[in-house]
Amino acid sequence: MTGNELKIKLKKYNIELAEIARSMGVSPQNLQSKLNSDDLKLSFIEEIARSINKSVYELIEGGHSTMVREPQIPYGSKRLFKKENSSGLGLPLIPIDAMAGFGNGDIQVSENEVTDYYEVPLFEKRGAKYLISVAGNSMYPKYASGDLLACKPLKDLSFVQWGKPYVLDTEQGAIVKRLFENPEKKDVLICKSDNSEFYPPFNLPVSAIYKVAIVVGVIRLE
Repeated sequence: MTGNELKIKLKKYNIELAEIARSMGVSPQNLQSKLNSDDLKLSFIEEIARSINKSVYELIEGGHSTMVREPQIPYGSKRLFKKENSSGLGLPLIPIDAMAGFGNGDIQVSENEVTDYYEVPLFEKRGAKYLISVAGNSMYPKYASGDLLACKPLKDLSFVQWGKPYVLDTEQGAIVKRLFENPEKKDVLICKSDNSEFYPPFNLPVSAIYKVAIVVGVIRLE
Protein backbone atom coordinates (compact mmCIF):
# COMPACT_ATOMS: atom_id res chain seq x y z
CA MET A 1 0.00 0.00 0.00
CA THR A 2 1.34 3.45 -0.87
CA GLY A 3 1.38 6.46 1.42
CA ASN A 4 -0.85 8.30 -1.00
CA GLU A 5 -3.49 5.57 -0.84
CA LEU A 6 -3.41 5.64 2.95
CA LYS A 7 -3.77 9.43 3.04
CA ILE A 8 -6.82 9.18 0.77
CA LYS A 9 -8.30 6.54 3.07
CA LEU A 10 -7.67 8.73 6.15
CA LYS A 11 -9.23 11.71 4.42
CA LYS A 12 -12.40 9.66 3.84
CA TYR A 13 -12.53 9.08 7.59
CA ASN A 14 -12.13 12.88 8.13
CA ILE A 15 -9.03 12.32 10.25
CA GLU A 16 -6.33 14.99 10.19
CA LEU A 17 -2.68 13.91 9.95
CA ALA A 18 -1.78 16.28 12.78
CA GLU A 19 -4.26 14.46 15.03
CA ILE A 20 -2.72 11.10 14.12
CA ALA A 21 0.79 12.42 14.74
CA ARG A 22 -0.20 13.59 18.23
CA SER A 23 -1.74 10.23 19.02
CA MET A 24 1.39 8.40 17.78
CA GLY A 25 3.73 10.73 19.67
CA VAL A 26 5.57 11.93 16.56
CA SER A 27 5.82 15.25 14.75
CA PRO A 28 3.54 15.96 11.77
CA GLN A 29 6.67 16.35 9.64
CA ASN A 30 7.90 12.90 10.66
CA LEU A 31 4.55 11.34 9.87
CA GLN A 32 4.34 13.10 6.52
CA SER A 33 7.83 11.90 5.64
CA LYS A 34 6.86 8.26 6.26
CA LEU A 35 3.68 8.69 4.22
CA ASN A 36 5.74 9.68 1.19
CA SER A 37 6.70 6.03 0.75
CA ASP A 38 5.42 4.02 -2.23
CA ASP A 39 5.48 0.82 -0.17
CA LEU A 40 4.37 1.25 3.45
CA LYS A 41 5.44 -1.33 5.99
CA LEU A 42 2.62 -3.29 7.62
CA SER A 43 3.98 -2.40 11.09
CA PHE A 44 3.60 1.32 10.28
CA ILE A 45 0.02 0.83 9.06
CA GLU A 46 -0.69 -1.08 12.28
CA GLU A 47 0.57 1.88 14.32
CA ILE A 48 -1.75 4.26 12.50
CA ALA A 49 -4.67 1.84 12.80
CA ARG A 50 -4.19 1.65 16.58
CA SER A 51 -3.93 5.42 16.90
CA ILE A 52 -7.35 5.96 15.27
CA ASN A 53 -9.09 2.87 16.66
CA LYS A 54 -9.40 1.17 13.27
CA SER A 55 -8.40 -2.28 12.12
CA VAL A 56 -5.56 -2.84 9.67
CA TYR A 57 -8.14 -4.46 7.39
CA GLU A 58 -10.18 -1.24 7.24
CA LEU A 59 -7.15 0.83 6.22
CA ILE A 60 -5.70 -1.60 3.70
CA GLU A 61 -8.96 -2.50 2.00
CA GLY A 62 -9.07 -0.77 -1.35
CA GLY A 63 -5.30 -0.26 -1.54
CA HIS A 64 -2.84 -2.24 -3.62
CA SER A 65 -1.85 -5.37 -1.72
CA THR A 66 0.23 -8.44 -2.39
CA MET A 67 -0.71 -11.89 -1.13
CA VAL A 68 1.78 -14.61 -0.45
CA ARG A 69 1.81 -18.23 0.62
CA GLU A 70 -1.14 -20.49 0.02
CA PRO A 71 -3.04 -19.67 -2.12
CA GLN A 72 -2.48 -16.42 -4.04
CA ILE A 73 -5.91 -14.92 -4.56
CA PRO A 74 -6.75 -11.32 -5.54
CA TYR A 75 -7.72 -9.21 -2.55
CA GLY A 76 -7.94 -5.55 -1.62
CA SER A 77 -8.26 -3.49 -4.77
CA LYS A 78 -9.38 -6.55 -6.79
CA ARG A 79 -12.76 -7.40 -5.28
CA LEU A 80 -13.55 -10.22 -7.71
CA PHE A 81 -14.32 -12.64 -4.91
CA LYS A 82 -16.32 -10.40 -2.60
CA LYS A 83 -19.94 -11.28 -1.89
CA GLU A 84 -22.11 -8.29 -1.11
CA ASN A 85 -24.89 -10.31 0.53
CA SER A 86 -25.52 -13.35 2.67
CA SER A 87 -26.91 -15.46 -0.15
CA GLY A 88 -25.28 -18.53 1.33
CA LEU A 89 -22.37 -18.38 -1.12
CA GLY A 90 -18.90 -17.45 -0.04
CA LEU A 91 -17.03 -17.48 3.26
CA PRO A 92 -18.08 -15.00 5.95
CA LEU A 93 -15.36 -12.81 7.45
CA ILE A 94 -16.06 -12.72 11.19
CA PRO A 95 -14.36 -11.38 14.33
CA ILE A 96 -12.16 -14.07 15.85
CA ASP A 97 -14.19 -14.08 19.06
CA ALA A 98 -17.33 -14.91 17.06
CA MET A 99 -16.00 -18.35 16.10
CA ALA A 100 -17.84 -19.75 19.12
CA GLY A 101 -21.01 -19.25 17.11
CA PHE A 102 -19.93 -21.85 14.56
CA GLY A 103 -21.03 -25.33 15.50
CA ASN A 104 -19.96 -28.41 13.58
CA GLY A 105 -19.75 -26.43 10.38
CA ASP A 106 -23.20 -24.84 10.71
CA ILE A 107 -23.30 -21.05 10.86
CA GLN A 108 -24.88 -19.75 14.04
CA VAL A 109 -23.28 -16.30 14.00
CA SER A 110 -25.72 -13.41 13.77
CA GLU A 111 -25.75 -11.41 10.53
CA ASN A 112 -24.48 -8.23 12.17
CA GLU A 113 -21.28 -10.02 13.25
CA VAL A 114 -20.32 -10.81 9.64
CA THR A 115 -18.07 -8.17 8.08
CA ASP A 116 -18.22 -9.45 4.50
CA TYR A 117 -18.63 -12.56 2.37
CA TYR A 118 -15.90 -13.82 0.04
CA GLU A 119 -16.04 -16.62 -2.50
CA VAL A 120 -12.70 -18.42 -2.50
CA PRO A 121 -13.20 -21.80 -4.23
CA LEU A 122 -9.89 -23.32 -3.12
CA PHE A 123 -10.58 -22.53 0.54
CA GLU A 124 -14.09 -23.93 0.31
CA LYS A 125 -12.76 -27.14 -1.28
CA ARG A 126 -10.50 -27.51 1.73
CA GLY A 127 -13.51 -27.38 4.03
CA ALA A 128 -13.21 -23.78 5.24
CA LYS A 129 -16.41 -22.31 6.66
CA TYR A 130 -15.29 -18.82 7.63
CA LEU A 131 -12.42 -16.31 7.60
CA ILE A 132 -10.94 -14.50 10.59
CA SER A 133 -8.52 -11.58 10.72
CA VAL A 134 -5.32 -12.03 12.74
CA ALA A 135 -4.62 -9.53 15.50
CA GLY A 136 -1.21 -9.33 17.15
CA ASN A 137 2.18 -10.80 16.26
CA SER A 138 2.40 -14.01 18.31
CA MET A 139 2.39 -16.15 15.14
CA TYR A 140 4.73 -13.91 13.13
CA PRO A 141 6.30 -14.54 10.61
CA LYS A 142 3.86 -17.32 9.64
CA TYR A 143 0.88 -15.00 10.18
CA ALA A 144 1.02 -11.23 10.52
CA SER A 145 -1.54 -8.90 12.01
CA GLY A 146 -4.19 -8.28 9.37
CA ASP A 147 -3.79 -11.64 7.62
CA LEU A 148 -7.02 -13.47 6.86
CA LEU A 149 -7.14 -17.12 7.94
CA ALA A 150 -9.48 -19.65 6.36
CA CYS A 151 -10.83 -21.91 9.12
CA LYS A 152 -12.24 -25.42 8.93
CA PRO A 153 -14.28 -26.17 12.09
CA LEU A 154 -13.65 -29.53 13.75
CA LYS A 155 -16.06 -31.54 15.88
CA ASP A 156 -13.46 -32.30 18.51
CA LEU A 157 -9.76 -32.91 19.14
CA SER A 158 -9.87 -36.68 18.65
CA PHE A 159 -7.49 -36.25 15.69
CA VAL A 160 -4.87 -33.50 15.82
CA GLN A 161 -2.19 -32.82 13.22
CA TRP A 162 0.64 -31.97 15.61
CA GLY A 163 2.50 -28.80 14.71
CA LYS A 164 -0.26 -27.41 12.51
CA PRO A 165 -1.84 -23.98 13.30
CA TYR A 166 -5.28 -24.10 14.91
CA VAL A 167 -7.77 -21.46 15.99
CA LEU A 168 -9.06 -22.21 19.48
CA ASP A 169 -11.97 -20.71 21.36
CA THR A 170 -10.97 -21.05 25.02
CA GLU A 171 -12.24 -19.92 28.39
CA GLN A 172 -9.76 -17.02 28.15
CA GLY A 173 -10.66 -16.01 24.61
CA ALA A 174 -9.83 -17.04 21.05
CA ILE A 175 -6.21 -17.75 20.09
CA VAL A 176 -4.19 -18.98 17.09
CA LYS A 177 -1.49 -21.47 18.03
CA ARG A 178 0.37 -24.58 16.86
CA LEU A 179 -0.68 -27.65 18.85
CA PHE A 180 1.66 -30.32 20.17
CA GLU A 181 1.16 -33.46 22.20
CA ASN A 182 1.95 -33.32 25.88
CA PRO A 183 3.85 -36.58 26.65
CA GLU A 184 3.09 -36.28 30.36
CA LYS A 185 -0.60 -35.39 30.29
CA LYS A 186 -2.93 -36.71 27.59
CA ASP A 187 -5.71 -34.27 28.53
CA VAL A 188 -3.41 -31.25 28.17
CA LEU A 189 -2.07 -29.77 24.92
CA ILE A 190 1.08 -27.74 24.39
CA CYS A 191 0.40 -24.47 22.55
CA LYS A 192 3.29 -22.81 20.73
CA SER A 193 3.66 -19.46 18.97
CA ASP A 194 5.97 -18.92 16.02
CA ASN A 195 7.20 -15.70 17.65
CA SER A 196 8.63 -17.76 20.52
CA GLU A 197 11.09 -15.07 21.63
CA PHE A 198 8.22 -13.04 23.08
CA TYR A 199 5.51 -15.70 23.43
CA PRO A 200 6.71 -18.84 25.26
CA PRO A 201 4.82 -22.15 24.94
CA PHE A 202 2.11 -22.97 27.48
CA ASN A 203 -0.10 -25.87 28.50
CA LEU A 204 -3.80 -25.77 27.72
CA PRO A 205 -6.26 -28.30 29.20
CA VAL A 206 -8.52 -29.84 26.58
CA SER A 207 -11.44 -29.09 28.90
CA ALA A 208 -10.73 -25.35 28.51
CA ILE A 209 -11.27 -25.50 24.73
CA TYR A 210 -14.84 -24.81 23.58
CA LYS A 211 -14.42 -24.75 19.80
CA VAL A 212 -11.57 -25.63 17.47
CA ALA A 213 -10.78 -25.03 13.80
CA ILE A 214 -7.74 -25.88 11.71
CA VAL A 215 -6.25 -23.21 9.44
CA VAL A 216 -6.46 -24.37 5.82
CA GLY A 217 -5.41 -21.21 4.00
CA VAL A 218 -4.19 -17.66 4.46
CA ILE A 219 -4.37 -14.34 2.63
CA ARG A 220 -1.54 -12.00 3.51
CA LEU A 221 -1.55 -8.25 2.99
CA GLU A 222 1.85 -6.62 2.48
